[in-house]
Amino acid sequence: MAKGILGKKAGMTQIFTESGELIPVTVIEVTPNVVLQVKTMKTDGYEAIQVGFDDKREILANKPTKGHVAKANTAPKRFIHEFRDVELKDYEVGKEIKVDIFEAGDIVDVTGTSKGKGFQGAIKRYGQARGPMSHGSRYHRRPGSMGPVAPNRVFKNKHLPGRMGGNRVTIQNLEVVLVDGKRNVVLTKGNIPGAKKSLIIIKSAVKVAK
Repeated sequence: MAKGILGKKAGMTQIFTESGELIPVTVIEVTPNVVLQVKTMKTDGYEAIQVGFDDKREILANKPTKGHVAKANTAPKRFIHEFRDVELKDYEVGKEIKVDIFEAGDIVDVTGTSKGKGFQGAIKRYGQARGPMSHGSRYHRRPGSMGPVAPNRVFKNKHLPGRMGGNRVTIQNLEVVLVDGKRNVVLTKGNIPGAKKSLIIIKSAVKVAK
């Protein structure tokens, strides 16, 4: 069965294996998540657990939110997320999910929100090649052809300038290199999307080779 947890991106570093190999890793800070609700087929029409992560001040929460987290005997949470395909009998409202549900060698999918780059041109946004920079070319960093004459319109998905970044991105099949229960951190191999302190969702990989 699947398992998952929420954390924050702390940054990147590198570690050495016993054989002397250098591995770049991303450090994810994972303080204990709290189960806020257990959803069942009978009451909700599907099975899932709802977890909360990162306490926030009471004054920032409204009454329904306070009442919801009171059932789990915990503080209001900044981030709330649901995990499906979990073994419901292993969870109950108020239970803490800690970083030790994963161990070194596990293969996981990591989801985050990529850094926002603002409004960018087609060269930076899509890696499009530029035109000649010589005097008189009049074509340097433009988007290029808008398409054929016949439809008399621009097709969807044409590479044009626009907002870049700020998207939900999932990196699949990352290896967990180290789990430190005392410091509440997970080290995953390679880089993951998002800025420092941004929300990261770690889940069991769905496409891992058997």
